Amino acid sequence: MSEDENEESRESLSPEQIDSINNLGAITSAKGKYVIHCLSVIGQIEGHQTLPPQNKTTKYEHIMPQLVAIEESADIDGLLILLNTVGGDVEAGLAIAELVSGMKTPTVSLVLGGGHSIGVPLAVSAKRSFIVPSATMTIHPVRMSGLVLGVPQTLSYFDKMQERITRFVCCNSKISAERFLELSRTMGELVMDVGTVLDGEQAVNEGLIDELGNLSDAIACLYGQIDEVKKREKTQEITPPADNSDSEQKPEPPSADTPVGKPKPEKEVEENV
Repeated sequence: MSEDENEESRESLSPEQIDSINNLGAITSAKGKYVIHCLSVIGQIEGHQTLPPQNKTTKYEHIMPQLVAIEESADIDGLLILLNTVGGDVEAGLAIAELVSGMKTPTVSLVLGGGHSIGVPLAVSAKRSFIVPSATMTIHPVRMSGLVLGVPQTLSYFDKMQERITRFVCCNSKISAERFLELSRTMGELVMDVGTVLDGEQAVNEGLIDELGNLSDAIACLYGQIDEVKKREKTQEITPPADNSDSEQKPEPPSADTPVGKPKPEKEVEENV
């Protein structure tokens, strides 16, 4: 792209959109068939500790409010998540993945470059996941840096954390828990670690990712999800509410033998007699 074309493309964006790209790696596009919010998860997922400034990071305190705003916005029709991450903080990654999986807004994820470690739950959290053929995904057990106590409680903590990740991935993809754990414990494939590296086609064959595709495929799938939502909403508007008036029992009309008016009290009747 020439400098003139690049300048024209930047002039077509509003100042708010440019700031959103520069600061958050996100943009809302309203020039297509529907309004789509594009969210990028790149570099390392930053958790409770701030990483060095030279690291390319995705801050979860930036992503989570965006997801809430997207879900509550009536102007945004769908969410496209672009992934190229080496992993990062487990709890921060799971927090983002849980929010995405719980959204009613149509969502599609696209793995570009890599979706490693905690990037795997992020990739499968969308309603439909795609991966390009050249991308890879690394599956390995939970690791921890810093001081580690060699006590049984530490091993139990690792097992519980690994179980959380495995359960989420298996609930949001087609891979089984046994196969996922088997891939994470493979020896001899990674130089200084245990685990498995899957390319795009292998990730689809294992049932981890739904489809092999590129950007146009992901957007087409997202448009299809939005079409279904719009059609469902239109059907609900056309269908009139159920009339329950016939089901209510109406009082029977009085017969000819039934006296009209309020009956007299028994005491008054006896006095007249």
